Amino acid sequence: MTAPVPPARPDPPARPIVAVLCADRRPPGMREVERGADVRYTTADRLAGDLRGADALLVWDFRSSALEAAWPAADALRWTHVASAGVDAVLFPALRDSDVVLTNSRGVFEGPVAEYVLGLVLAFAKDLAGTMAAQRERRWWYREAERVDGATAVIVGTGPIGRAVARTLRAVGMRVEGVGRGGRGHDPDFGVVHGLDALTRRLGHADYVVVAAPLTARTTGLVDAAALAAMKPSARLINVGRGALVVTADLVAALRAGIIAGAALDVFDTEPLPAGSPLWSMPNVLVSPHMAGDVVGHLPMLAALFVDNYGRWRRGLPLRNVVDKYLGYVPVPAAATRD
Repeated sequence: MTAPVPPARPDPPARPIVAVLCADRRPPGMREVERGADVRYTTADRLAGDLRGADALLVWDFRSSALEAAWPAADALRWTHVASAGVDAVLFPALRDSDVVLTNSRGVFEGPVAEYVLGLVLAFAKDLAGTMAAQRERRWWYREAERVDGATAVIVGTGPIGRAVARTLRAVGMRVEGVGRGGRGHDPDFGVVHGLDALTRRLGHADYVVVAAPLTARTTGLVDAAALAAMKPSARLINVGRGALVVTADLVAALRAGIIAGAALDVFDTEPLPAGSPLWSMPNVLVSPHMAGDVVGHLPMLAALFVDNYGRWRRGLPLRNVVDKYLGYVPVPAAATRD
């Protein structure tokens, strides 16, 4: 059962203390926040000390897992904002069960991730990696490419990123369907959405399986040996969600055995991907360093979203992108699925 979302209007003090967890780069465009608040730019090793007395926290270094260890020092915290779409790194039980409001950066990454997925689909269909390898070898290697028009994509995850992927792939003539938390027909972006319990049955229809779901207790390890075995031998897996959605050992075994034709992975259960991982050298695998949503100008966009939410918080207005901490993502009303 889903717990109620905490109130989205935590009243700030006259001059709040805002902690900002960052690594080597501070967020740009913070002058408006600095004018009206005491801003503590901090790092993982100093976070506990800087959280004491802080009213709000910006997790700019969204890959950091330092907040859980520092949480006992959060004696005044009312609001935490994460500079990413996924919030799994901060959804430890103490924060989830607290009254602290959690917001994310929904709205920044959807379009870029969808473009990246389309690029990966085209790279596989047109064998761009093979063409580039042949060019480096000065080898004239003629062969026929695949069409994407008419190919089928099963998109696992029907939130804003999954929807943007669906619209983008449909624009080049692909057939799409979704697999999400609940099934429904006549969806404006997917046509049909199947429940997670139907995942294995739907995978056999896919030429491309795109994983874009949030990481929750229910989705961890979702793509395992059984799911991979249900895919067509000619199918490719694309993961732009979270690494732990896919069981890495099962994927490596499936690729080696020819159970699926290939995989494009932008996220991994351990990041950076260790140098000894077999994924680096597999000829049917494309590896990228968690960059599908990162485009030129995305850092100012992330900072601007936080600054806008900060202004709302100071004025007592509803915050944007309030996460249901028990679901693990921002619920989207059915009427807003095309936003």
